[in-house]
Amino acid sequence: MTTDAPTPDPSATDAPRIAVVTGGGSGIGAACALALAAAGWTVVIAGRNPDALTAVAAAAAGPGSLHPIATDVSDEASVRSLFATVVDRFGRLDLLFNNAGRSSGTVPFDETSLELWQAVVNVNLTGAFLCSREAFAVMRAQSPQGGRIINNGSVSAHVPRPGSAAYTASKHAISGLTKSIALDGRPFGIACGQLDIGNAQTPLTARMSAGIMQADGSMRAEPVMNVSAVADALLYMAGLPLEANVPSLMVMATTMPFGGRG
Repeated sequence: MTTDAPTPDPSATDAPRIAVVTGGGSGIGAACALALAAAGWTVVIAGRNPDALTAVAAAAAGPGSLHPIATDVSDEASVRSLFATVVDRFGRLDLLFNNAGRSSGTVPFDETSLELWQAVVNVNLTGAFLCSREAFAVMRAQSPQGGRIINNGSVSAHVPRPGSAAYTASKHAISGLTKSIALDGRPFGIACGQLDIGNAQTPLTARMSAGIMQADGSMRAEPVMNVSAVADALLYMAGLPLEANVPSLMVMATTMPFGGRG
């Protein structure tokens, strides 16, 4: 590995800041993309549902803008096409938010199929790897050099829910990926951090209010928080100068079960 000297921090200039948000068609991804655009970022939202992406882009307000690009993060060719298009249109990349993910549901460990395991890992872990690898290459080669990668980790990167082996393993692995990118990115001005989220209110967490399996085997509703709290946390991490980094930040509903999941 070479030791290219980072050039001046692009966040310290008035040049447009370019971001990519995966899983941007709904939920956390949509909320964060809209917040970034409102703060002046030019944001590419990537996801598998073109109609959902278009609807989010149409809702953008503020000095920035949203640009939808249909992408399957688990497909290498699709990811390469995404980042090639970003560079072609905008010339650089300053931020990647690896948000795309899928749940494994609640499945007894000995009934977890290889198909389910691979489907979850392909999106949550391999997708984050593929996007990060392409973003890293762009950030290393561009001038000014550098940028920031933020991975959506989840509180499941720390403690599991019952029957969630595939999801929990993928999120624990994200922590290792985050630390490796942060280390390997040092010589090139590439910062990497992790945003661990617990019970943000989105369509995917509707079941939290209806009742979800607890560590003692009971089914109980759990409190949720407004997804805007996640967007605020992301804006803080994304807005730092590249000389500063948040390696790990957790934002969660205050009274949700977390310690020991009980």
